Amino acid sequence: MKHFLFLISITLLLLGCKSTTVVMNNDNPKENIIPEPSKNDVIMTSSAETVDIPLISSSELKETVGFLASDELKGRGTGTEGIEQAAAFIENTFKVNRLKPYFETYRDSFLVGDKHAYNIVGFLEGQDALLKEEVIIIGAHYDHIGYGKVVENDSIANGANDNAAGTSAVLAMATYFSKKKSHGRSLMFVLFSAEEMGLLGSKHLAGKLKTEGIDLYTMLNFEMIGVPFTDRDYVAFVTGYDLSNMAAKINEYAGSNLVGLSEIAKQYQLFKASDNHPFYEAFKLPCQTIASCDLSNYDYYHHVDDEADQLDYQHMSSLINSMIPVIEKMSLTPTKEIVLYEE
Repeated sequence: MKHFLFLISITLLLLGCKSTTVVMNNDNPKENIIPEPSKNDVIMTSSAETVDIPLISSSELKETVGFLASDELKGRGTGTEGIEQAAAFIENTFKVNRLKPYFETYRDSFLVGDKHAYNIVGFLEGQDALLKEEVIIIGAHYDHIGYGKVVENDSIANGANDNAAGTSAVLAMATYFSKKKSHGRSLMFVLFSAEEMGLLGSKHLAGKLKTEGIDLYTMLNFEMIGVPFTDRDYVAFVTGYDLSNMAAKINEYAGSNLVGLSEIAKQYQLFKASDNHPFYEAFKLPCQTIASCDLSNYDYYHHVDDEADQLDYQHMSSLINSMIPVIEKMSLTPTKEIVLYEE
């Protein structure tokens, strides 16, 4: 009898739950259907300690980069239909994984001349009652230059390494932490536009967040992580290596020599060349870029052959999976351990 009553209870529960159908169309992300959860939906949750979240796979990164760097998006130039499709894809990823828009919508809009541009900003509130007031920004730019010098009748600068690769990393980590919920501090995931036009998106957002008085701890930017080094004792480098203890702390949290100093990056002043720099300028905090390409190990920078099939996705997944526990520990330390060196 008890068993019979139990079955009736389960049946009634299922009948009372409205099913939610998600329809994804990777050929045209604007046709994706991602309904809001009904108040009757049953959402199963578990504590971070009991949720077994799989590692980031090379295949999922390849799929993301393959879409963003496809000819259909025509190089993701700011203000184009191609970058609009990329923006919709990013928004859908955030929405499916229940990241909140930090502003009224995911789009942080600004003008570049007469062109409309927008950073895409998702937010995961921290799990610690006190630490959640502090924010770690994890970012990458999702725009590229659109078209480049014609090579064998190809003029589309697809921007796979620069920076569909970094974008795929941010989206993968946003998905991971949305499920794992193992972060103490709040995490803001930002995909920047108009980086290729002079860091315009990051300048806009950094100024806006500074005015709002956000309690920023640090900013980690991911740029050109699609190819490995073959002659280094580290996997990736940190721009502005000598400015802070960022690299030392990353290696401490990783338990390995994950990041190091690139003399080539220092020579080319790559610290000032990506979206970390406007946040460093605005907040005077450790805001630095993680990269595994310093222009010495890839021949297709701003080139039409910067295609998805040129990247090493096993390398990418290994680097991202090594960075996830680093960010986790970064978010959980009782004090802000990553600091600028005194001048």
